[in-house]
Amino acid sequence: MVLRKLPGVSASGMGLRLSQKFVFLLFLSGLVTLCFGALFFLPDTVRLNSTGMSRYRRGLIKPGMSETLSPEKRQGEGKMKRVRIETRYLHIKRVIRGDFTDLNLFVLCLQMMKFAWDNYKRYAWGNNELRPLTRNGHLGNMFGGLRGASIVDSLDTLYIMGLMEEYEEAKEWVQNNLDLNSNGEASLFEVNIRYVGGLLSAYYLTGAEIFKQKVMELGEKLLPAFNTPTGIPRGVINLGSGTSWSWGWASAGSSILAEFGTLHLEFLHLSQLSGNPLFTEKVMNIRKLLNKIEKPHGLYPNFLSPVSGNWVQHHVSIGGLGDSFYEYLIKSYLMSDKTDQEAQKMYYSAMEAIETNLVQKSPGGLTYLAEWRGGILDHKMGHLACFSGGMIGIGADDGPAGQRQHYLDLAAEITHTCHESYSRSATKLGPEAFRFDAGAEATATRLSDRYYILRPEVIESYMYMWRLTHDPKYREWGWEAVEALEKHCRVDAGFSGIRDVYASTVSHDNMQQSFFLSETLKYLYLLFSDDDLLPLEDWVFNTEAHPLPVIRKRSSKAAFKFDSFL
Repeated sequence: MVLRKLPGVSASGMGLRLSQKFVFLLFLSGLVTLCFGALFFLPDTVRLNSTGMSRYRRGLIKPGMSETLSPEKRQGEGKMKRVRIETRYLHIKRVIRGDFTDLNLFVLCLQMMKFAWDNYKRYAWGNNELRPLTRNGHLGNMFGGLRGASIVDSLDTLYIMGLMEEYEEAKEWVQNNLDLNSNGEASLFEVNIRYVGGLLSAYYLTGAEIFKQKVMELGEKLLPAFNTPTGIPRGVINLGSGTSWSWGWASAGSSILAEFGTLHLEFLHLSQLSGNPLFTEKVMNIRKLLNKIEKPHGLYPNFLSPVSGNWVQHHVSIGGLGDSFYEYLIKSYLMSDKTDQEAQKMYYSAMEAIETNLVQKSPGGLTYLAEWRGGILDHKMGHLACFSGGMIGIGADDGPAGQRQHYLDLAAEITHTCHESYSRSATKLGPEAFRFDAGAEATATRLSDRYYILRPEVIESYMYMWRLTHDPKYREWGWEAVEALEKHCRVDAGFSGIRDVYASTVSHDNMQQSFFLSETLKYLYLLFSDDDLLPLEDWVFNTEAHPLPVIRKRSSKAAFKFDSFL
């Protein structure tokens, strides 16, 4: 069977964008083969030159592809046309060479995205997330009154997948309905990674000015959070008044490492787009303070006082509360075109401390990252920590001499452990946290840790490890995840998390998280795509999977130069 028909997605409801489009592509491929058959037996470089696509060879979506419009004035239409053409070419190429298996997976991920999006549009449009069981919307209290989180989070996924009608709907909503004049309590971290990251990525992919206008306005609203004695931002901000405070649950009014450490990528691009160095100054000040204070055993604890600049507790985790701080160190280095030597030094010093103090091997031979509480190890690993396989993998090339293979091996071992947390459950989906004590290995031993909320981190590591090694097991593991999502998380009106991954009969939590569309489905799509779709040498993904372009050495300090990518 060439295509698997998914329940709840009718051919008629999908227009000419899925099954019918695939038939059209088959017809078109036959026509092209008939007319230019000999062309496809030429080497890739000759074939692409002959078809006028040689400039796309390095990247299906590549920053700065416009040749006729000035960098600051380019609009999305030309780029959308090029991406549509190139996407069609990718599909045709696969059909011609008979690679139907890859094409099935590729299209299936696209179908999952369309199903999730269509149901969000039908039942929750303008809300932050969809409740698929009750078929209504959810606003929540993380975004300070901002709406449409699933729309902003999905912009680049829709565009990358070639779902152009859906992308245009989302763009129109942003232009007409994304009101930034809210007056609620917003998470600085969540607004930054989802809204700022999503709008930046959409602008860089399409060139549409509305995204730039919105993201610059929103970026300005986040700056008052840094008005503290140390310059370390507080975690909560009122986007209307600019007042900020720390989370009530944070120890002694602390700021959280993963929150104030996960601003660097976005804020550097805000400076690049605006020419305003203030955004960069704010995040570089965080670095200065972290480099100045003593770190226990070289580790970064999760809680820091924004008033005194001292650590509040000595709790260290590569999962929740700490995770994306480390991710942004290595990605800041990569996004700088490998010129940010301070980020490089901080990352590899942290990795040395992590290996010395946190990396453990279970009796069954599984490598995992324990948590550290004042020198005492807690032998558990959160699902959130499973991003670290991919992180360690992409950092393997630029560490100490002779360590590349060591880091690749460590990345593979951690990714394997996280896969085990999936394969050892009844649903083949992983729990929120799993342990390695009292005889347990890679399994949740507490009822409170058994849930799965459509998280992307394990699939994220599969995608990176596939691109770094091309070991087919990563695609096989990704396919297992697709099957599990389809079987256990797909409901009549979207996708839902589940409350117990070990239960043979699942209970759904009635929430289609925005990061499912932004991260989980995007990483699956990239896992089954060619490597030159968003090539890693040109793009860095923020922690919400929004791709941001590498800032080349030739780019100006005052303004982002798209031509530097050509």
